[in-house]
Amino acid sequence: MVYALVQGASRGIGLQFCRHLLNKRPATLVIATCRQPDGAAELQALQKEHPNSLQIMQLDVSNEEQIASTAQQVKQRLHGNESSSKGLDLLINCAGMLHPSGRGETSLRAVSHEGLMTTFATNALGPLLMAKYFGEHLTKGSGEFGQSPSEGHSGTLVNMSARVGSISDNGYGGWYSYRMSKSALNMATKNLSIEFSRGRRKVVCISLHPGTVNTDLSRPYHKNVAEDKLFTPEYSVERMMEVIENLNVEDSGKFLDFAGKEIPF
Repeated sequence: MVYALVQGASRGIGLQFCRHLLNKRPATLVIATCRQPDGAAELQALQKEHPNSLQIMQLDVSNEEQIASTAQQVKQRLHGNESSSKGLDLLINCAGMLHPSGRGETSLRAVSHEGLMTTFATNALGPLLMAKYFGEHLTKGSGEFGQSPSEGHSGTLVNMSARVGSISDNGYGGWYSYRMSKSALNMATKNLSIEFSRGRRKVVCISLHPGTVNTDLSRPYHKNVAEDKLFTPEYSVERMMEVIENLNVEDSGKFLDFAGKEIPF
């Protein structure tokens, strides 16, 4: 049995990652977390289709106490009554927000302390705290998601980033909260890749850009996106899973797009 956890699984990319793993990797137990499971109708319906392979847990990524509690529950689920210690093979941090208002700041006048802090809490701080509490589980993974288990690759940590978080690729400005939070997330990923490379059991950590995907987050800006550049969640996740499944320890710390091409920080 392979174990994967998708954080932010109630809709969009996170929900599609769950569908993909359940349908394409039937030997995987998927742990799906979201803030309000009772209101996640599509995720609940998916659980009814896969009652033995999908477990839903409540988790608000901006609440450290809840992250710690969920990590303890997952530990009990992984170990069960068996003497052997199982680990988490894949953790994907998907929850994200453009801005509390639903629209990015178009100018400095729109920047607020509240907007910055709320966006950072979800996009950057939450994934880092997930790594803090779930890192131990990832170091006990099987290396199933990747190409280098013989080199000590145990688990894989994927942080869902965005090309607009690239400092060197920023040619338009605006979107202060979102751009800055994704840049901070990329730095966290790089730091994590260094720390998790020191032990015998290595966790491969990457930031991954999904492309512009037809989700609630991007919907206000679809009119500015060329038709062939707007992806369905199915297409984006299919391509990203190809990237994830072909990772090796040398890829840890990289910022990659859905095609596996490296993006400059």
